[in-house]
Amino acid sequence: MGDTGTYGVRAARLTGVRAAVPGHRHTAAAGRRAKPRWYLPAVLGVDAGVTAASAALVLSRTGQPHPGLSALVAMATWVAVRALRHRYRQDELGESRGALPVLHDWLILVAALAVLSVGTAQTPEPYPALAALAPGLVCTLVCRRWIHRHLTSARRVAQAVDRVLVVGEPGVLDAAVQRLASRTDHPYAVVGTVVIGTGTAGAAAAPTGAGDRLDPELDGRGAGHRVVDAARRHHAALVLLAPGARLTGDRLRELCWALHDAGLDVALTPGLVETSVKRLAATSVAGLTVLRVEPPLGRGAQAALKSAVDRCGAALGLLLLAPVLLLLVVLIRLDSPGPALYRQVRVGRDQAAFTMWKFRSMVTDADRRKEDLAGRNECDGLMFKMRRDPRVTRVGRFLRRTSLDELPQLVNVLKGDMSLVGPRPPLPDEVAAYDATALRRLRVRPGMTGLWQVSGRSDLSWDETIQLDLQYVDNWSFSSDLDVMSRTLRAVVDGRGAY
Repeated sequence: MGDTGTYGVRAARLTGVRAAVPGHRHTAAAGRRAKPRWYLPAVLGVDAGVTAASAALVLSRTGQPHPGLSALVAMATWVAVRALRHRYRQDELGESRGALPVLHDWLILVAALAVLSVGTAQTPEPYPALAALAPGLVCTLVCRRWIHRHLTSARRVAQAVDRVLVVGEPGVLDAAVQRLASRTDHPYAVVGTVVIGTGTAGAAAAPTGAGDRLDPELDGRGAGHRVVDAARRHHAALVLLAPGARLTGDRLRELCWALHDAGLDVALTPGLVETSVKRLAATSVAGLTVLRVEPPLGRGAQAALKSAVDRCGAALGLLLLAPVLLLLVVLIRLDSPGPALYRQVRVGRDQAAFTMWKFRSMVTDADRRKEDLAGRNECDGLMFKMRRDPRVTRVGRFLRRTSLDELPQLVNVLKGDMSLVGPRPPLPDEVAAYDATALRRLRVRPGMTGLWQVSGRSDLSWDETIQLDLQYVDNWSFSSDLDVMSRTLRAVVDGRGAY
């Protein structure tokens, strides 16, 4: 899935000439690059300024008492709520674009102001009060996403990252480094490794040259001094430990003691991949640290809410888009002979087959001509994709570029065969070649849009597609669906990977 060369470039930029990003400050001695200084003033300015201005404007226009004082109280309360929930800490700024934490903060703000107004006998009208607070919520969300996007772009050129030394046995160490190398939107840049034992680590485990080696027979104190020396030589700010058979229990604890005494940060990877932190809970049993992994959400209130939103959204979409659907039917019929709608058997939840509807974007004998084009398949997996497929009609190219060919699937959503958000519905012959890992993507209903569609679509490799689908299946929540739907419009406008 990943490209280990990505980290080679990233490591080179850490030690050589760096791409300039305005506002960044480099702290090489500490092994850590600070985030841009303007992040905190920007977030504070939006939180305080927008809330104060919108509250003063709306409350004064609606004749509420003491609009200026109420605006100041709303501003101070909003900033206090955000500060108490650690939204202004350096390690929090820009790290997430999710809407749910901001919505939680805003609901706390509304509750706090309601209690305060009752206690002071200065209760404003509810609708003007909510209208006064709503712009602060919206602008905070926009600012949060903007800063997250800026930070992600900066990290792709090795800015605002921590220099990390990875310690572990060859197998687990190489797996950890490869996983870190597969993406560049996180703060860890591997600058060195310490291999425990005599085995050979893979090429990805030494992004800046040959890694250090640690004798497994050394006691905890001796091993700690060796790792501390390696961290200082590489100017690492953090040591990432990848435990194995020779790095557990008391040895691991003594190594943490030595690293902490030397002023180094320590992180531990348990070997889990693509598991949301929302599903993890740490506890202690008989002195043993235990990480409990909650099962994926499949039932309950969130699942019921998803089903309701699917059915209502599909019905509303069909009603509002009826004129557009009729226009597309006319254009397809005028462009090429054949029906406007195309139906195909796909595989849905728990491997149940269903008939999926689309607007026809190819010539009528496209399925028969697929075998003749098999040798020109540009996908490295089970799917068939061609950038310039000769079977696609003129109108079909427009429909695929804008994803309008998917609109009839609203009928499938209304029937319950599909969802608005979910993995791509596969063909039966694709499913026949699935292994046990790929079959897990069929644990949920397929969707009209999903992580695959908003992350590059046909430009992604087969492995990347499967990993995105598994990430969705294992870590689904209703808020993640909202995030995907909000990103879908941008993906459709961008058109990347749509062919």
